[in-house]
Amino acid sequence: MLRSRGLRLALSFSAAVAVSIGAAGTASAVEAPTPTSAVVIGVDERALPLPGVENARDTGGYRTTDGKTVRTGLVFRTGELGKASDQALSWLTDHNLRFDEDLRTSYEIAMSPDRVPAGAVFHNEDVIGQAPPQVVLSTFSAGTDLYRAFITTPGANQGFAQILRDIIDTTDGTVLFHCTAGKDRTGWMAAVMLTILGVDRDTVYYDYLLSNYYRNAAPGDALNGVVSSALDAAFDQANQSYGSFDGYVHNGLGLSDSDIAALKAKMLS
Repeated sequence: MLRSRGLRLALSFSAAVAVSIGAAGTASAVEAPTPTSAVVIGVDERALPLPGVENARDTGGYRTTDGKTVRTGLVFRTGELGKASDQALSWLTDHNLRFDEDLRTSYEIAMSPDRVPAGAVFHNEDVIGQAPPQVVLSTFSAGTDLYRAFITTPGANQGFAQILRDIIDTTDGTVLFHCTAGKDRTGWMAAVMLTILGVDRDTVYYDYLLSNYYRNAAPGDALNGVVSSALDAAFDQANQSYGSFDGYVHNGLGLSDSDIAALKAKMLS
């Protein structure tokens, strides 16, 4: 009982901190990371017009190592939708949102349930709820233990994989995935998808570090923003657990070669 209450309070605190700090305003005093040669669209074009939603952006607009481009207008990444404005919901409905993929724990969702756009199906893919208590309690500090838990926590692989499968299966609309602040669990989800699609590692990190720009977080601020060492830890854990990133994709996430081909056919032009 005490463990459950402490866990609930910590997650409530982390969710409140992540949202309140990130809500300072739309103008960022933090410079965006230097784009790589694979970046096709700028930060303003990438941003989504979703009032009340933090860190809202398109996952497309990157060239792959074989010269293709990740399509825009298909998959979005954001913070939680609990404070999404009517305008934001209307925009998502107008853009045929089919799945609202929520990576948060049940405690976080209870604090701020999503406002699910009309026409969308809500999926909860809790990827850290079964992690050791000390890891779950570290959610707000977003350290390396949390990122390693994205690979090792029971149920995490299934959650991340389900989002990729929903993207593959959505033939007539868009998909949005998010956590609370749209930077850590969401950041790893985006990194996994972009890497599978063939985006080079430097550009994957560029996309990841854009959370600092959109959330106005200073370098090294893992509370409000992200740090490269955390993403390093996730990639390293994928290698440790499965021998390579490819092993993680096939044996951890359970994606077949045909799944990967279908994802690329959907997402690349």
